[in-house]
Parts: sequence; structure tokens; C-alpha cells
Amino acid sequence: MDMMNWLPEHSAALQDLRARGLSYSEIADTINATFSTAYTRNAALSRAQRMGLAGLDRPEPSLPGRLDPPKPALPEPARIESPCERRAEPKCDLLGWPKSFTETVEMPQLRCAAVAPRHLSLFDLKRGDCRYPYGGDADGEAMTFCGHPRQPGSSYCTPHFHLSRDSEASARPVLNDAWLQTVGAI
Repeated sequence: MDMMNWLPEHSAALQDLRARGLSYSEIADTINATFSTAYTRNAALSRAQRMGLAGLDRPEPSLPGRLDPPKPALPEPARIESPCERRAEPKCDLLGWPKSFTETVEMPQLRCAAVAPRHLSLFDLKRGDCRYPYGGDADGEAMTFCGHPRQPGSSYCTPHFHLSRDSEASARPVLNDAWLQTVGAI
């Protein structure tokens, strides 16, 4: 049976049952029992929409006692204070970003190795090459490797070994308080 072309008596029954306030599942069941058809709830709903009967309003339940119980009131959600509200004078907009970057902030001194990498791919690396990675930060950015001869007992060349193992340099914070305050971290 073609669902798009309902018989006129089926459409009339749908209109009558809808006017009585039956749900679309009940309408489909009643039409199927009366006319020996196999309409689904969605078919009845779709036909009612094409006839202009189905609106956004939902009919009242046809059976007594099927009313939904009243929903309890939800508690007020806890308000989280932004970093800007914690400060004495607000320096941020509503999103918590600093209002301006007019103050001169010293850039942190980053540690780096004084070596020009060969930028080898993983497949081009040989057994004794440094495996210190470069790139790969952005989506689709290729990751390359240093490729210089590595220090015995390590995966890295001597400059990269000291860069990754220097306990004194790694104990110092890279970002100072002024920088962290500017970006809103404190």
C-alpha cells in the first residue's frame, strides 16, 4: 500500500479520531483494526500533518489517569565566580578576557637547544639519529625530528639531552607572575 495516498475513508477516520483527542499511536491502531491496514504511528502523524491537522499542540490523553505528574521545581544552580569578580577592580570583560593589553609584559624566556634540526621524517631516521620532535602542534602539521647524531645511552643529541634533562632550568618557572596575570590565570 502506498503510504502517500491514503483512501478518503481512512483520512476521514483519522480526522474524526484526531478530533476525539486520541494519540497518533491510538489512531493508527484504530484505523488498522477497522480497515485491516498496517499504518504506523508515524504514518498517521505524517498524514495528519499533510491534512493540516497536526500542530505543535499535543492533544490531551484519552485515558483518565494518564496525566503527567507535576514536575518538581529545579534548585537554583550554583553561581561560579569568575577570576575577574575575585579581583578588587574589574579588568576583564564578561568572558574573563583582559580588557586591554596596553601594559608591557615581558615575554618569558623559553629554553631551546642551539642546534639547527635536520627535520627528518620518522621513516628517514636512522638508528643513531636524535629523535627530538619538531612541529605536529596544529592539525595536519607534519612532525619532524632533529636527526643529528644522538648521545650514547639517550634518544637525543647532546643539546636536546641537556634541554630535556636540565633539572635546574626545569625547576625555574617559565612564565612569570605578570604574564600569568595578563592572560587571566591568576
